[in-house]
Amino acid sequence: MASVSLREVYKKYSGGVIAVSDFNIEIQDKEFIILVGPSGCGKSTTLRMIAGLEEISEGELYIGDRLVNDVAPKDRDIAMVFQSYALYPHMTVFENMAFGLKLRKVPKDEIARKVEEAARILDIAHLLDRKPKALSGGQRQRVALGRAIVRNPQVFLLDEPLSNLDAKLRAQMRTEISKLHQKLGTTFIYVTHDQTEAMTMGDRIVVMKDGYIQQIDTPTNLYQNPVNQFVAGFIGSPQMNFVDSVLRKYGDKYVVEFGRTATRNEEGVTYSVEIPEGKVDEEALSPLVDQEVVLGIRPECIHDEPAFLAQATTGVVDANVEVTEMMGAETYLYLNCVDIPLTARVSPRTTARTGDNIKVALDPNRIHIFDKETEKAVVN
Repeated sequence: MASVSLREVYKKYSGGVIAVSDFNIEIQDKEFIILVGPSGCGKSTTLRMIAGLEEISEGELYIGDRLVNDVAPKDRDIAMVFQSYALYPHMTVFENMAFGLKLRKVPKDEIARKVEEAARILDIAHLLDRKPKALSGGQRQRVALGRAIVRNPQVFLLDEPLSNLDAKLRAQMRTEISKLHQKLGTTFIYVTHDQTEAMTMGDRIVVMKDGYIQQIDTPTNLYQNPVNQFVAGFIGSPQMNFVDSVLRKYGDKYVVEFGRTATRNEEGVTYSVEIPEGKVDEEALSPLVDQEVVLGIRPECIHDEPAFLAQATTGVVDANVEVTEMMGAETYLYLNCVDIPLTARVSPRTTARTGDNIKVALDPNRIHIFDKETEKAVVN
């Protein structure tokens, strides 16, 4: 088992293209780390540099205490699971899983023991004689995982391994991979563009954009304390609502105002949310008074329940319901509030229907405020 350390790592291609910039992270032994971000953010390139499939342009990569920049992929003691599974179609499941061990001239009885043990862990022992074409997508994914497990590597690298599966199977395999990590006690580095996978599986998550790390944190901290507007919008589904607003100060109270008169100098209504005392950072907020800011609020923090509305002293707005989506355990309301689109995630017992004009309350204790220019969070 091993830790992994990337120190000031860059990946530069000819023509001045920089795919990864100043990547720094210390991954602990047995940790489950997820690299997440939109397509083209550099997450797969980073994984391939760890695997040795891409050369590191600058910086240092350590696996355990060993500098491995110039170590061949086969000598790094890592195993990689690809999005495409990469199984040999002419070989049985047993032969696919055993192939890497045969190349290393491992004795036959030891190969059989390792393959059977991995097959038992993954619940594919009954499939060992089948060829890949006779397997479902989920079964092929397990075979690809099994091929990695038999190697008993120090580090597992997984590159979007579930993206070819349907939604139900993806959810099931997420659980299976988390259980597998606990059983094996190995360091896992997992790449995905799916923030649900990241939030449910990782010990820590690395959020990337344009080759740069935006934030490294636990799922809970990323969700509750995003460092900037990109992280806030990327993590969470449906995504956070962002409202162009103006920050005001009345006496010793800070208030965020939005609506036509607040941000566009047009006739119409202005709504406001008072920032609770416990959220006020005087040093961060005072330079932004009378400036445009972005108010962020997650859909589950917008309420239409009469009990919540009755107690609300700030943040109550009128909105038109444009679309309702019944999701079973919850309902999504897509609202229009003075031409500002808002998404609310409310109880399935809501009486709101498409076309209704309703009142909703923004929970002031759950608001985020971002500097309009830098997009950095000033209130979380």
